[in-house]
Amino acid sequence: MSSSSTPHIDLDHVARVAYSAVFSDVCDRLGLRDQTLDPGLRRLAGPRGVLIGWARTALSLPVNAIPERQYGKEIDFIDSLRPNDVVVMDCSRRPAAAWGELFSTASIGRGARGAVVDGMIRDVAKIDELERFPVFGRGARPTDSLGRVSIHEYDAPVCVGGLTVRSGDLIIADDDGVTVVPHERAAEIVGLALDKASTENSARQMLLDGGKLADVWERYRVL
Repeated sequence: MSSSSTPHIDLDHVARVAYSAVFSDVCDRLGLRDQTLDPGLRRLAGPRGVLIGWARTALSLPVNAIPERQYGKEIDFIDSLRPNDVVVMDCSRRPAAAWGELFSTASIGRGARGAVVDGMIRDVAKIDELERFPVFGRGARPTDSLGRVSIHEYDAPVCVGGLTVRSGDLIIADDDGVTVVPHERAAEIVGLALDKASTENSARQMLLDGGKLADVWERYRVL
């Protein structure tokens, strides 16, 4: 999906105001009740806070030999990243580290925002030092991907964390987990999420001021 086809949304503003649970609630309200990845995927490296951006998908499959062009597909994929992309990779079929520090560094240089890897990563401490590229995954392992797993294709739909994700879908990830918003509903759902976050702020203040939970529910219908 080209960058010109993504909605014009101020992602930094959205990340300051809303978060994965708010987006999940909005999706629920609209009948999209299966938009969160399973809880085994969590932030492993990089800053806390809300990661939001447009999915760029990749499928990494097991291989049994070192290819002639080492890391060839990985290089092509990362060099194709654009500003505001979030890498979404299925590498669930073999527990080798499909993502690390230098891939993260190269992605930052392309303007990408973070990565969600259904599999292993490595170089956790080094990614932490980058300060601006959160990486979500199943776990960490020092085993290199070379000759073990390799990107087979990218920008095709992938199954990650039990959910099909397409390039161009909106990814919202934080310490609660990962919510995926279908591309064609992104502008609508972002608007509703911002409204819901504002309502929750009002409800929170009413509770802090001594309001009863029952009254807050009757007034705002959020919990």
